Amino acid sequence: MKIAHLVMLACVAGSVSCVKERPIHYYTLNPPAMPQVPAKPDGLVLLVGQITTPEALQDGRIRYRSGANEVGAYEYHRWSERPAKMVHDLLIQTLRASGKYRQVQEASSAAGGDYLVRGRLSEFAEIDEPGIRSRVSLRLELVDRKTGLVVWDHVYNRDEPVPGKAMGDVVASLERNLHQVIAAAASGIEAATVSRPAGH
Repeated sequence: MKIAHLVMLACVAGSVSCVKERPIHYYTLNPPAMPQVPAKPDGLVLLVGQITTPEALQDGRIRYRSGANEVGAYEYHRWSERPAKMVHDLLIQTLRASGKYRQVQEASSAAGGDYLVRGRLSEFAEIDEPGIRSRVSLRLELVDRKTGLVVWDHVYNRDEPVPGKAMGDVVASLERNLHQVIAAAASGIEAATVSRPAGH
């Protein structure tokens, strides 16, 4: 009996070890096609600072919300970069491509500039009720580097339909949604700075 019991345990252990773990799928967002407009020689210098997020958005898993209170994450579907980094990079690319500024740089302690753009991404997720859609909630503010005052502050909340039920459909919807939000933000930043001379 002891031998049979040991053989049975070995078979169970072997079957568990032979179970293949599900692969993790990684997703990235592609920047939209943007014409490269030459920089404006007498334009402002913008610094793009940190985009913060809630802790739930920091581990890279794609998030979902079901109903008013239930939130969760897909264990096997993740972003290749943290959402805050993707937003930060897309914002820099979009502002540079606009040709409205002399320079658009990443903020650092040594960088000099006229204005600092910073923000918080509070929602970047699939929403399941009613229907399936994606949601992006991004708050941005523009800080005058000379005075330290916030001269512009805006919250962008946008939902985009998800046409299918596959994860690829969710990711594509989030991509389109974020492109629209960043384009609107770039226009808002331009409107806030259009009347302000460089080195004001």
